Amino acid sequence: MLSIALPVVFQGLLTNSLSFVDTLMIGQLGEEAIAAVGLANQMFFLISLLFFGISSGSSIFLSQFWGARNEKNIKRVIGLSLTTACIGASFFALASFFIPTQLMHIFTYENIVVSYGVTYLKIVAISYVFTAISQVLSTALRVIGHARIPLGVALLSLSLNAVGNYLLIFGIGPFPELGVAGAAIATAISRFAEVALLVYITYKKHPVLAIREKSSFQWDKTFLGLVIPTSLPVILNEMFWSLGMVTYKIAFSKIGISALAAVNVNESIANLFFVAMMGVSNATLIMIGIKIGEGRTDLARLYAKRFILIALGTGIGAGILQALLAPWFASLFNISDEVRSMAVYCLLVNAMMLPLKSINMAVIVGILRAGGDTRFSMFAEMFGVWAIGVPLAFFGVLVLDLNIWQVYLLLGMEELTKMIISMVRVLRGKWITDLTAVH
Repeated sequence: MLSIALPVVFQGLLTNSLSFVDTLMIGQLGEEAIAAVGLANQMFFLISLLFFGISSGSSIFLSQFWGARNEKNIKRVIGLSLTTACIGASFFALASFFIPTQLMHIFTYENIVVSYGVTYLKIVAISYVFTAISQVLSTALRVIGHARIPLGVALLSLSLNAVGNYLLIFGIGPFPELGVAGAAIATAISRFAEVALLVYITYKKHPVLAIREKSSFQWDKTFLGLVIPTSLPVILNEMFWSLGMVTYKIAFSKIGISALAAVNVNESIANLFFVAMMGVSNATLIMIGIKIGEGRTDLARLYAKRFILIALGTGIGAGILQALLAPWFASLFNISDEVRSMAVYCLLVNAMMLPLKSINMAVIVGILRAGGDTRFSMFAEMFGVWAIGVPLAFFGVLVLDLNIWQVYLLLGMEELTKMIISMVRVLRGKWITDLTAVH
């Protein structure tokens, strides 16, 4: 578990640490810049969740096929994942480049915020395709036991991004002072470097993942009939969940720019602690999937119980740490006392919810998906977000006139609902399907 989870945790920690530094640097330009980049990055948030859905769907099959040592189908799964991810990335890239103003107007009509956001979107759009390929290859490498490679590549890429941000945002030395545009350029360059290095390592060192023949892009009805019904609910799950999160931002924007700035500060800090749960859920999916592929379903069920307990402990630990460090992190930002106070309260509420979020990640993203029970995991996620969370967000803002941290507290009902629904499913034991036996 640690060999899979720790590299994922470290990679997530690197990503979110540098994202935190990015927000810190952009924050020197003012609260409008923080709000603008946070809103503009909702497009990348949507597409990254699409990539995560595709990668999660593929890892279900990759882990089971790897357990069964079926190399031909491993490459076919990678080929299908790359095709789907690149098509989605291209769509979002074109939208970000050609209609950035309309996209920003979904959230706000504040001229300065829209102006910053448009500048950022038009430059960063090109990087979406790079990220699509990187995500698929990173997932495949983790499944076959080489989680350290994506970690090392991410370290180089994110370091390049941080240095590029520093040089281009503020115009250090011979570099021009580009502000928000500089942050976007640095992001695009770092994502290109990441995909180039991952492709090189994959083809040089790991032939089991390297696609060299057209057959990897040729999928018959039997193969698609196996993969699509299981993978599509995962992709739809992530897309509709991410749309739900964007809808939350629309609700938050009704409170004002100060609330949006507080939310973006809160997220840049909270994501540092959420990575532990990502690591556990990745290990859960891969380890249980491999045991199912090996035909050891009793061990898969035992692993599921262990991972729920591990997730609970991880959530409690991360929550305590986040609550203790919240005031210090918030003090680093160049924001007003009002926004800083709101951000701290949001972080404290978020810390309370981390044990629930951790269990939900392990069960919905890990256990149920590993067992191929993706339709139920989609139902649990969608019901929590769209039947509970979204209505409560708008009710809290528009009817109860709550401030931002009170709305965050209200949204805890979403996590509680999802945990009850998904735990009942696991305890009933009807979540395991051996997908390698079907094909």
